Amino acid sequence: MHPADISGFTQSGHSDLGGFGDGMQVMRGEEGALYVAHFGPSGKGTSILDASDPSQLRLVRQWDGPAGGHTHKVQVADGMLMTNHEAFRGGVPDRVGMAIYDLSDPFDPREIGFWDSTGLGVHRIVYEGGQFAYLSARPTGFDERIFMIIDVSDPEHPVERARWWWPGMGPGETPTWPESESRSVHHGMVEGDRAYLGFWDSGMVILDLANLDDIGVVSHLQWEVGGHTHTTLPMPGRNVVVVTDEAVTNGCDDDPHMVRVVDITDEANPEVVSICPVPEGDFCDRGLRFGAHCLHENRPGSYRSAEVVFATYFNGGLRVYDVADPVSPAEIAHWIPACPPDQSACQINDVWVDEDLLVYVTDRVNGCVYILQPDAALSTRLEAARL
Repeated sequence: MHPADISGFTQSGHSDLGGFGDGMQVMRGEEGALYVAHFGPSGKGTSILDASDPSQLRLVRQWDGPAGGHTHKVQVADGMLMTNHEAFRGGVPDRVGMAIYDLSDPFDPREIGFWDSTGLGVHRIVYEGGQFAYLSARPTGFDERIFMIIDVSDPEHPVERARWWWPGMGPGETPTWPESESRSVHHGMVEGDRAYLGFWDSGMVILDLANLDDIGVVSHLQWEVGGHTHTTLPMPGRNVVVVTDEAVTNGCDDDPHMVRVVDITDEANPEVVSICPVPEGDFCDRGLRFGAHCLHENRPGSYRSAEVVFATYFNGGLRVYDVADPVSPAEIAHWIPACPPDQSACQINDVWVDEDLLVYVTDRVNGCVYILQPDAALSTRLEAARL
């Protein structure tokens, strides 16, 4: 069992999610509401907590996940909650796609719409308000996930507006890449008329969304080492994208899964200019996953910065990087909790940083959800780097 290892934070609060600890994506909403999507093994779908007092998190509502599926991703914006519905571990759920809830009462969502993806369902949603939700999904006919744009301007009747896949991924098309390589969209971050896609074993793809009837590829950047590209986060106002590859195996038997800094000054020819420092220690031997995963995604209504990045690192905990100099990123804080019960190491999964600098993180096994407070030095840097 490993003790806590903390630099730059104190822990303000914690919830065991009613004993169902497999917290996946976390997002803060209005009136102190905190939304946590469950990975799936616990059988739960979504939990809603009152985080008005960070030291006394209170579980307000929790509902089950769908039989044969999971709803492990959650988005909140424009008075709506969205959850994915995806087949899970070979199950066959009753429905697959995206559910839309009205949040007139932030603690009592009411389902008002559902978009049916067909196939194996929706994996990840990006919705920051407005007309479109951006999804990765595996509709009928596709062996891997593709990028889809859903019009939610009438949330009771969402409709597909556009879709994109790499030639060779579509029904009846012949792949032109090695069988060992998976071309699959994890999710896309959208800024202006550009979408930045994590393309799994095929690195990063930048799409031109200026014409949704004819989505074009601006560039494709493939790594020499690593894979399972997860988050591709454009840093606002800068020609920089920070990219994570997700560690998907235990220990360090697989290629390293890192946090890359990519220069897109010439967006047709993006270039990796640095790797954020990899945590040092016995993480390869602690058990479970070690490597990068999620980033705080600079959403409207949250803490936003073009210079500071919060990254989850599974048993390496939460890492905070200063990328003001993209060629020489530096770690400025980290947080690893004491090992949660009944697991060999923590598995810190997702992170949300609120405008007030409180940090919410989840553990995907039993650790549930934590609230962290930056110390004075870190708070000073975060305020200086705030957009």
